[in-house]
Amino acid sequence: MNIEEALTFAERELTNITAQDKVSYNGIKESVEFAFRSLQAAMFPSHANPSGGEVGDNLRLAREYLVPAITKLTGDGDKSEDYAARLIAKLPEIRRVLWTDITAAYQGDPAAKNPDEIVLAYPAFTAISAYRVAHELYVMGVPLIPRIITEYAHRLTGIDIHPGAAIGEYFFIDHGTGVVIGETSTIGDRVKIYQNVTIGAKSFAANPDGTLIKGIKRHPDIGNDVVIYAGATILGGQTVIGDHCVIGGNVWLTHSVKSGRVVLNER
Repeated sequence: MNIEEALTFAERELTNITAQDKVSYNGIKESVEFAFRSLQAAMFPSHANPSGGEVGDNLRLAREYLVPAITKLTGDGDKSEDYAARLIAKLPEIRRVLWTDITAAYQGDPAAKNPDEIVLAYPAFTAISAYRVAHELYVMGVPLIPRIITEYAHRLTGIDIHPGAAIGEYFFIDHGTGVVIGETSTIGDRVKIYQNVTIGAKSFAANPDGTLIKGIKRHPDIGNDVVIYAGATILGGQTVIGDHCVIGGNVWLTHSVKSGRVVLNER
């Protein structure tokens, strides 16, 4: 088969295969990422606003890009407008909670010179702000868009937070690289996590045909005022880490820990 024959063959076969696609996803990823950056600019116009636009301008840009992306996935323009409206109405509260995260980072890291440094330079701010926006859409039931937002931050920072996780206020990830937080995790207030921490699933339940069972509790619950040091791995949907615990570096945990305990080198 020469090159012309190969081109003709591949064109014919791929055309037949891709004709079965039900949705055109072209442009959705780029639109969602731009919408998220516009929402960031609206919440932090003095820090994350490269165009220098006014708050209202950035909100309208976010709507302009977000609504068509959601409509492509849902096929319902009115519902997409409602999703966007509900998210935009939540932005003042998201910004308030993000400021608690910034405060936790500033108070918890002696290397931080001022809160502005957290916003401008810390990967945790990018990852957590993406998570907090995406989580609102996830709770609404918006398909795919929340994952695009958090995976955008994952790509930038190396921090992987599923939008389904429930995370309290004053949350700080120090350094951050390699952190993984699973979909059904819950994390309380004033929790501090270091790099390479995994809050993940111990195993995956399967149907008789071998397909994984979706929608079940797979990831741990972390209480309030917990510190988890670098390299720790905490697994399992029945694992509960109580309030005020300290989990040491490189610890592997698959069972619950009572409140106030310090866990070191436990497997």
